[in-house]
Amino acid sequence: MIPNFLTPLLQQQQYNPQQFFLIAGPCVVENEDLVMEVADKVYTICKKLGIPYIFKASYRKANRTSANSFTGLGDEVGLSLIQKVGKTFALPTTSDIHAHDEAAEAAKYIDVLQIPAFLCRQTDLLQAAAATQKIINVKKGQFLSGPAMQFAVDKIKKAGNEQIMLTERGTTFGYQDLVVDYRNITWMKQLNLPVIMDCTHSLQQPNQTSGVTGGNPALIETIAKAAIATGADGLFIETHPNPAKALSDGANMLPLHLLENLLEKLATLRETMVKIG
Repeated sequence: MIPNFLTPLLQQQQYNPQQFFLIAGPCVVENEDLVMEVADKVYTICKKLGIPYIFKASYRKANRTSANSFTGLGDEVGLSLIQKVGKTFALPTTSDIHAHDEAAEAAKYIDVLQIPAFLCRQTDLLQAAAATQKIINVKKGQFLSGPAMQFAVDKIKKAGNEQIMLTERGTTFGYQDLVVDYRNITWMKQLNLPVIMDCTHSLQQPNQTSGVTGGNPALIETIAKAAIATGADGLFIETHPNPAKALSDGANMLPLHLLENLLEKLATLRETMVKIG
C-alpha cells in the first residue's frame, strides 16, 4: 500500500501503484558526488521497474559508537545537498532528526522526517516532528514490540499529524546481534499505517569491541524477500558504491552494483504476492 499522503510527493514518477515503495541511499552525506551518484543510479533502476522511490541520507549521524566516528559535514551543508538531490531528480527525500529543535529546520529541506529507533519514545521529538506537518517515519525501537508502537503513533496524532509510517528494523538479540520478528510487520499494519522493512540496519551487529558496528549484508536479500512475503508496504535499503570505504555503517550496506538485480527479484515477488492475495 502506498499511502495517500505519500502520492503527491511521487506524482512526478511513473510507477506501478501495486509495487512496494523504496527508501534508499547512502547512510550519511559524505560529499556531493556520492549522493548524486547513488540517487542517479537508484532513480534509474526504480524508473525501469516501476518502483516509487524516496531518497535517503543522514545529514548528521548523532548516534555513533566511537567519538572518532564521522558525524557529518555540518547540518546546513548536509541538508542542502539532500535538498539538491530532491530538486535534481524530482524525488521526495528523507533524513533522520535527533532532537526536538532539529525538526523545524530539517523540515525546510526534506519531505519525510525520520525518527531513529533509539528515540522512538521521545515525546518532545515526536511532537516537534508532528508540528512540522511533514510525513513522519518512526523506526521501531530495538527494545519494543510492534504493538507497543501504538504509543508513538498516539503521540504524533494527538499533536495534530496523521501522516505516519512505521519501520521495522530488528530486535536486540543478546549484546551483539539483532533478529527480525516478522510478526511485527503484521502487528504494525493492524494500526492501519504503512509499514516499512529496514533491510540493512536489521542486520547490524552492534557493540563490537572495535567501536565500529558490524553487519551481515549477505542476508539483505533474505530479509527483503521475507518482508515482501509478509506484507511490508515499503523497503528501506542503505547502499553505497564502495561500502568498505563508507564513512558510516559500511558493514551492513548493500554494494550499489548489486541493487538492480535485487530489486528485480523483489519486484517480481511483489507481483506474485499481489496475485495470490
